[in-house]
Amino acid sequence: MNVAIIGGGIGGLMSALLLSKHGFNVTIYEKESRLGGRLAFVEKDGFRIDQGPTIVLLPNMLQTFLDEAGIDRTSYELVKCDPLYSIQFSDGLIYTKYPELNRQQEEIERLFPSEIDGFNRFIKEGRTRFKIGKDAFLEKAFLSQKDFWTRKNVKSLMKLKPYQSVRRLMSNYFEDERLQIAYSLQTLYIGGDPFQAPGMYSLVPFSEHEHGVYYIKGGYASLVTVLEKELRKRNVTIRLKEEVNHFHTSNNQVTGIKTINGTDPYDLVIFNGDYPALFHLLGEKPKRIFTPSSGCVLLYVGLNKIYENANVHQFFISENFSENMKDVFERKVVPKNPSFYTFHPSIIDESLAPPGKGVLYTLIPVPSGVHIKWEQEEKWIQTIIDRMEELAFPRLKESIEWMEIRTPKDASDFGLFKGGSFGIAPTLFQSGLFRPQIKPLRYENLYVVGASVHPGGGVPIVMQGAKILVDQVLRDYAQLGVSVHA
Repeated sequence: MNVAIIGGGIGGLMSALLLSKHGFNVTIYEKESRLGGRLAFVEKDGFRIDQGPTIVLLPNMLQTFLDEAGIDRTSYELVKCDPLYSIQFSDGLIYTKYPELNRQQEEIERLFPSEIDGFNRFIKEGRTRFKIGKDAFLEKAFLSQKDFWTRKNVKSLMKLKPYQSVRRLMSNYFEDERLQIAYSLQTLYIGGDPFQAPGMYSLVPFSEHEHGVYYIKGGYASLVTVLEKELRKRNVTIRLKEEVNHFHTSNNQVTGIKTINGTDPYDLVIFNGDYPALFHLLGEKPKRIFTPSSGCVLLYVGLNKIYENANVHQFFISENFSENMKDVFERKVVPKNPSFYTFHPSIIDESLAPPGKGVLYTLIPVPSGVHIKWEQEEKWIQTIIDRMEELAFPRLKESIEWMEIRTPKDASDFGLFKGGSFGIAPTLFQSGLFRPQIKPLRYENLYVVGASVHPGGGVPIVMQGAKILVDQVLRDYAQLGVSVHA
């Protein structure tokens, strides 16, 4: 059984590993000179910085999927972040999140003593909602409306409160606006507006407390090397710098794919990319309009020092968070007073830079699209660096050896949908049943996986999508009487 996987992102790599275990003959087509998609490094002068994801959530889920794919746990190292991260508000208050519940309760009682009951209720109800969400939605595909609209599913869905935004849901637990922000900003991890993303995404801030925040030693993107080594060991064909530009179809089948090197026939095709790009390959127009996730301006910095007193992960919240989010998601303008996130892994990983030196990553949520001329926003970027220096990184400017800047224009050029950094946005009508599913179209042998596909974005969640996809492939081919083996 010959399988083509279009795109070597984490969804494609995991699909290839799982399918190869069952005897499928897999070929990966990747337009870039490397595998990994968003999981990549910026490398310069002995420095190495994660280009994309930096926060490892749901570590047990990630390890379980890697186990199932045949990846030995000794080939990578997970490091627990302690503290998880800190959040600095414009009034100077710093709220720190910890891996142990009792330490978190102490932090709440120290800074927000009247909020402890609400926090405990958030954790208690979060455990119930997480189990519901995992069992009813995260681990299932909805290939038809009837798969979703069951009495049990509707009952479960209501407990996740999708009709409320995450921010609105947090106001049920916390009266202080700063805590409401602290437990809703996580929608930004997947490019969603905290004031609009449905309440089911509150499972992310809950999971941070319940399961911890981790780091992969050597950088998140080092996982790609581990996966690629195993793929090559299994004789999976990897064709780099070979962009697929057309799918050949007949009736309800994709019969082959076309690249600059010609056309190759396949029994099964998997598309691993931002879902809206699929229609270009099919020569069709999508039947719906998709909303992209937010974009990012990213600063990658090589430092001549390590800030030992900083936290690995830090969030800095603007004076008016609501207006900041409106600039990003509604007005789609350069944020006047932006919030931002910093990642300084050199505190716990000396392998990322020459001795005594460090790396620093800064992410500023901005509108998706290519309408903003970022090359004209040098002063705006300088204000971010000034705030970083003032708030957390003393004498930062004189410590910078080099810096690279990437914007939504770069993301768009790379192929990310409308310059959004996280696929299509996690809005109500782009979540669950309403998000593209693993078999989204009439083609019986065409499957899709990635951040824009159910169950959604984030590395462990995309891995979950790959598992759902492969399980469906095995069911489909078993029904056809095709033999597959474990």
